[in-house]
Amino acid sequence: MESEYDVLVIGAGAAGENAADRIVKGGLTAALIESDLVGGACSYWACEPSKALLRPGTALHAARRVPGAREAVTGDLDVHAVLEHRTEAVNSWDDESQVEWVDGAGITLVRGRARLTGAKRVSVADSSGNHFALAARHAVVLATGSTPSVPKVPGLDRVPYWTTADATSTREVPESLAILGAGVAGSELAQAFARLGSRVTLLARGTFLSAFPEDARELVRAGLTGDGVEILEGVSPELVESTDDGGAHLTLPDGRTLEVAKVLVAAGRRPALDGLGLPAFGIEPASLRVDETGLVLGNSWLYAVGDCCGRAMLTHQGKYQARITGDVIVARSRGELDGRPSRWSRHARTADELAVPRAMFTDPEAAMVGLTEEEAWEHGIRVRAVDLRIAVAGAWQHAVDYEGWARFLVDEDRQTLVGACFAGPDVAELLQSATIAITGEVTLERLWHAIPAFPTVSEVWLRFLEAYGL
Repeated sequence: MESEYDVLVIGAGAAGENAADRIVKGGLTAALIESDLVGGACSYWACEPSKALLRPGTALHAARRVPGAREAVTGDLDVHAVLEHRTEAVNSWDDESQVEWVDGAGITLVRGRARLTGAKRVSVADSSGNHFALAARHAVVLATGSTPSVPKVPGLDRVPYWTTADATSTREVPESLAILGAGVAGSELAQAFARLGSRVTLLARGTFLSAFPEDARELVRAGLTGDGVEILEGVSPELVESTDDGGAHLTLPDGRTLEVAKVLVAAGRRPALDGLGLPAFGIEPASLRVDETGLVLGNSWLYAVGDCCGRAMLTHQGKYQARITGDVIVARSRGELDGRPSRWSRHARTADELAVPRAMFTDPEAAMVGLTEEEAWEHGIRVRAVDLRIAVAGAWQHAVDYEGWARFLVDEDRQTLVGACFAGPDVAELLQSATIAITGEVTLERLWHAIPAFPTVSEVWLRFLEAYGL
């Protein structure tokens, strides 16, 4: 193995793979360093398996919402088949195909755990405990992902609780489940396991799905409670204890108790930066910051992409960051990029601040992109919110009992869209059109000419423009 490459990328998840790919396509050499499965958490323990657990239940319920199909559906979910579908989605936790892709892309794969030892210098420890040194001519890219945040609940550390990775890789469905954390991951897994037969209690320390507008939250809440999920807001256990049968006993603040077969911790994630040696370079893991190119502030050779940046911890956003940062490193190696790039250029991660798409795949779904109303005002943007029900012919064709809601945020001075939120069955597919409108800064006058096909749910765009006054 060579000991020197143009760029070293630490972490072979989705973000790391994309960074290395762009770097090699730009004519540089790259080594990708990974101590676990190539492909990262999204491929094996997060996005892919969680959606594989959710989709069968969503498809079944969708059929039951359409007359004719409803009468043909007579059975319930086949739990074994759902779990097998999930296992196929993650290739049985085998990364052979991902390794083949890395090799075919001209990227060198290095197995082991990396630690920074100097400027553009890395030490790698392999599974046998051997250490070897690697050097980069131009840059080192951190793409180490994130790790679960565990709340400080008395007794929790003495109970064999699940993380989200344990939940998505389980071989059996627990009879009952208490989920600590009512964000996107907690809500998705609550519905998935409820539809697979678990008795689920979802505990939110604060507000259920606090990142979404109230109307969107209420639609998702109705979907979850309709599946039997109990949602408790403003509740954190005072004590968690093991039971004799291997389950858990939770004492809640009001004196109520819960006994469940499993506790799932879904209380968010934090950047996985421990053990990389960052303090030696004056960088505290909890305060790592990057500029619009991905360059870690305070140095000229260290970059970061994906969850470890601590920004939007989303696979697609990490891949976006990686593509841009990879191109930045190539451009700087050629002397083609000096100073700060312009906004929305191929070398600036502008969407990190203004157009991050987020989708939650519960049934109904919730999806949003761009700024919230509060964020818009903080940016000094005079916005008008247009809220409306998704009540169009396409929605009725989709399901006779379709319930949906949308919010559009308009910059009143520029007459462009700066934010959008949708809630309802399959609304995640509406998100890309909103993302394009925001990043393209398309005026409402021009959007008036973007005709939605009839009958589709996308007619909500026409209803929005009419409600705005066009």
